[in-house]
Amino acid sequence: MGLFDLFKKGDKVGKDSAIDSKSIIQTKGNASKNDANRDVVTKLSYHPEWNVPQEQQYVFNFLANDLAPLKPNQLSLSAINIEPNPVNGSWSVKAFFRSSLSEAIELGDIELLILDKDDNRLASHYFNFKDLGVIPAESARPWIFTFPTASITAEEMPEEGWKISFNLLSLRGHQLDLDETWQKQLPKEEQEKLADIVKTLPKLGKTEVNFTGLQAKLNNDKSLNASIFIRNGHDKAINLEQLPLEIVDARGVVVANGSFKLDPVLSVQPNTTKPWTFIFPADLVNVKGIDLSRWTARVPQ
Repeated sequence: MGLFDLFKKGDKVGKDSAIDSKSIIQTKGNASKNDANRDVVTKLSYHPEWNVPQEQQYVFNFLANDLAPLKPNQLSLSAINIEPNPVNGSWSVKAFFRSSLSEAIELGDIELLILDKDDNRLASHYFNFKDLGVIPAESARPWIFTFPTASITAEEMPEEGWKISFNLLSLRGHQLDLDETWQKQLPKEEQEKLADIVKTLPKLGKTEVNFTGLQAKLNNDKSLNASIFIRNGHDKAINLEQLPLEIVDARGVVVANGSFKLDPVLSVQPNTTKPWTFIFPADLVNVKGIDLSRWTARVPQ
């Protein structure tokens, strides 16, 4: 199998990236206080379809012996090496996927990152961990994660100190990002309702920013209050200083149009949705025939 050719005698185990297994899966029960502090030495485990030659077993055992112990209920990725593909530019990243759980696990799609020594992102890609098979309790499985050329943002391969890690932002799922002023003003029940609404909204693209209407109210003075979900699919925060915005009612008519200067700057955290209310003064609102039974908010092009 060509896979074995990539693991060499001169390979060394590099940086380890461990997380609490609860970030990915629900485990049975909790470790006792004493048990939580013990060291778990993971045992080498091969994919059941692998027929590993004797010489290659020696290489795997040598590498596995260099793995640092884990604490109970952790999942870890231990970097070994990166082999660039000279034909298509992809990276074959050699690593151990390790589990210190007391039970066997099988995982699904997970986004992995390649980070340099300063934690700058070099590559990101989703992998189906079902391909790794069932991972036995307290074990370490060698694997090669291939990052396609399109998933690599670095101009060159990293030097020492790089690591392969789980993208915790993608693992935790999209969440409500409630501003401190809203936290103070809204009762807990209302905050929970907003969080529930956020969970029902369509999934965002990885670089998508979306504006979704929440509530619109025409005031007696003919001004318009529009509460909007600002949705950030990026893995970095976005900062809004100036926002042009228009409201389109059920008839498809633009009934409010204005530009808002946000001071202080409105920040929306990575992979979150932030509700915010924009007040359009009466002179920016067209009330004739206005129908707010259904409406949308959009940034004019």
